[in-house]
Amino acid sequence: MGGRLEGRIALVTGASRGIGYQIARQLAGEGAHVVALARTVGGLEELDDEIRSAGGSATLVPLDLSDMGGIDRLGGAIKERWGRLDVMVANAGLLGILSPIGHIEAKVFEKTMTVNVTATWRLIRSLDPLLRASDAGRAIVMSSGAAHSAKAYWSLYAATKAACEAMVRSWANETMNTQLRVNAVNPGATRTRMRAEAMPGEDPKTLPTAREVAAKIVPLAFPDVTETGKIFDVRENRFLTYQNPA
Repeated sequence: MGGRLEGRIALVTGASRGIGYQIARQLAGEGAHVVALARTVGGLEELDDEIRSAGGSATLVPLDLSDMGGIDRLGGAIKERWGRLDVMVANAGLLGILSPIGHIEAKVFEKTMTVNVTATWRLIRSLDPLLRASDAGRAIVMSSGAAHSAKAYWSLYAATKAACEAMVRSWANETMNTQLRVNAVNPGATRTRMRAEAMPGEDPKTLPTAREVAAKIVPLAFPDVTETGKIFDVRENRFLTYQNPA
């Protein structure tokens, strides 16, 4: 169908709704074959219908990211079928709970850490060799401004996103001399279900749509991207550079 990603393989987690759904659609629109992963089968099927009706192609992977063995098997399946992965978008995540830090239940803390942090590490562990096998591997890990603002009651979600950013920076340093480019993204406030849960009194019409936000993220998957180890701020539409200590 033509596009900047023609013939490339792109994995998107959390692809059944919100920003992940729109990223998957737009990657397919650029010609990528999208491996769409999410828990919700109905959302994946709707995505598949939209991609195929536009002339694109997708492989659906119904998987709960707390299934670590499933993530490992996913890596094996991608290797067996394509031998490489060109784009990884680690988008799936949980809000957890907005609460005083001392009131967070252990099971909520552990589940949120598992999906937001441990599963992201497991994806990296499973897919890093496949991304290195690409001539222009691109990894995009979703973060949040919460990682830096650390507002009251946001400790759990903020901690998970700060952890993801730390992994991105270390991974980028480890792969600096390869063709793989690794960056985090702060999408900013977006008209999604998670945002509505966090800010129930907010007027969603004042926020950009998931489609608008995705349109600024998708170019990070293009082969001509040279930045690595940075965070892309969607609202500012630019990369921010971390200050590394001497």
